[in-house]
Amino acid sequence: MTDRWSVTVDTRLCVRTGLCVASAPEEFALDAGGQGRARSETMPASEVVLEVAESCPIEAIGITDADTGKRVFPPPGL
Repeated sequence: MTDRWSVTVDTRLCVRTGLCVASAPEEFALDAGGQGRARSETMPASEVVLEVAESCPIEAIGITDADTGKRVFPPPGL
């Protein structure tokens, strides 16, 4: 695994709790419609970002390794 992740928020699933922004405001923001979004296409791999993805109530946040494309979260098979 590399030290850079590609982080996406599935806007079809996002229910606008704002938990991602409250937990990691440097990595996530709300768009004009109130949906969460990653502030950049890639970001440093971190426990904070992984914890935010894991705490999303409907797993709308996806993380992949920016170099290999391997899925980090949700884990493969889920």
